[in-house]
Amino acid sequence: MTNFLALTLIFAGMLTAVFAAPSSPSNGLLLVANKGDQTLGLIDPTAGRQIAKVLEGGVTGHEVAASPDGKRAFVPIYGNSGVGMPGTDGSTIAVIDLGEHKLIHTIDFGHGVRPHCAVFGPKDGLLYVTTELDKSVTIIDTQTLKIVGSIPTGQAGSHMLAISSDGRYGYTANVGPGTVSVLDLVGRKTLAVIPVAGHVQRISFSPDGRWVFTSDTEKPRLAVIDTATNKVDRWITLSGRGYGTASTPDGKWLLVALPDANAVAVVNLPTLQVVKTISVPSAPQEVLIRPDGQVGYVSCDHSHQVAAIHIADWGVQLIEAGSGADGLAWAQ
Repeated sequence: MTNFLALTLIFAGMLTAVFAAPSSPSNGLLLVANKGDQTLGLIDPTAGRQIAKVLEGGVTGHEVAASPDGKRAFVPIYGNSGVGMPGTDGSTIAVIDLGEHKLIHTIDFGHGVRPHCAVFGPKDGLLYVTTELDKSVTIIDTQTLKIVGSIPTGQAGSHMLAISSDGRYGYTANVGPGTVSVLDLVGRKTLAVIPVAGHVQRISFSPDGRWVFTSDTEKPRLAVIDTATNKVDRWITLSGRGYGTASTPDGKWLLVALPDANAVAVVNLPTLQVVKTISVPSAPQEVLIRPDGQVGYVSCDHSHQVAAIHIADWGVQLIEAGSGADGLAWAQ
């Protein structure tokens, strides 16, 4: 009878393990927007593999943001086209539970806005989302899941957004006009519009907030904007046209995706000079630096992979993702 009871308890424990709700690795999750699959991929960075895919419920999510507590992901549903191109006009954001691996809510803008880049404010916890067709950044309270405000950008094609570490300022890359809008996030107004090039893409801050970087997608160069003057201070020459950028938190390195060259340029931040070029799979898009600064993740659209670049030795590990891997986020 004792043996039977013991076996019963063991079997019950096994059932609990099998049917328990999915959980995230304790050291964080890498999230990737798989445009071709219309899914959000969840990658275990330690195992180096995608452990789940969640249907977004719309066409199509390009970018993703993780809530500060690491429990939810927010995927703006952009549409079926590229920026400035004919196509459908997305009007929703998918809210995904990362523990349960499922879509739990949809935030509706009420009309087509092509929502794209979502960024959490570092101080106020609000979600800021570029809404291209309204020429604005929309503000969402993620506790109530309600729209609570908007900030005009004054430009068409406000595609990507970067927010200063103090949460006071936002900078948008306005693709078609080739400009960058400077936003007062507290006063909710446009402060300046900076002419940059004929066509720009992606945007990021240096860790000290001194510089903002955006790529000229018509020429192989990266614009360096001085945030003190809100003017282009200089250009960094690249070996191919640039795209996504991200800096290591120690202020030493800036990684720049070069889609045409199937490579990532490594810029020495103190000197603003390219010091190394690293080969990665086809069409690198977005760059995300892990919070500990040890790994840079680069989504590679055409290969269905994410390249994990180890900063210490610049070695590259490839992780299989979904079709059309693009936007990245880290959920702690």
